[in-house]
Amino acid sequence: MQLSRFTDYSLRVLLYLAINHSKRATLHEIADFYPLSLEHLRKVVHALAKSGYLRTFRGKFGGIELALEARDIRIGDVVRKFEGQQALLDCAELACRLNPACTLKAVLKEGQDAFFSSLNDYSLADLVGTRTDMVRLLFNEVA
Repeated sequence: MQLSRFTDYSLRVLLYLAINHSKRATLHEIADFYPLSLEHLRKVVHALAKSGYLRTFRGKFGGIELALEARDIRIGDVVRKFEGQQALLDCAELACRLNPACTLKAVLKEGQDAFFSSLNDYSLADLVGTRTDMVRLLFNEVA
């Protein structure tokens, strides 16, 4: 399973904002930092705000910030929100003779559920804890 770019960018935006939680960020800052397309990033931020993960502010002192505490944002929930829960295997689309007795779909569903459950063991705060090398590198870049 590979995450879509949209989900990848969503996680990157959340990480950036969690690390820089003391101030509002702008789309331009984030686009320059990673570097990402400003237009694609705008769509990602809109979806994150619509989903309740971000607050957006217009005007001279505008920007974006987390709408929730980083400890309350579960990674599995974010991935599930933007990847969806589509089955890994769509047996309805196939004319498979094994379909009436096949257990593959159930096994794949169990694995998919375990994947999301495992990701939900981690919050955004867990990912940006000061003990990680990633955070030190990002703080050096951002500070």
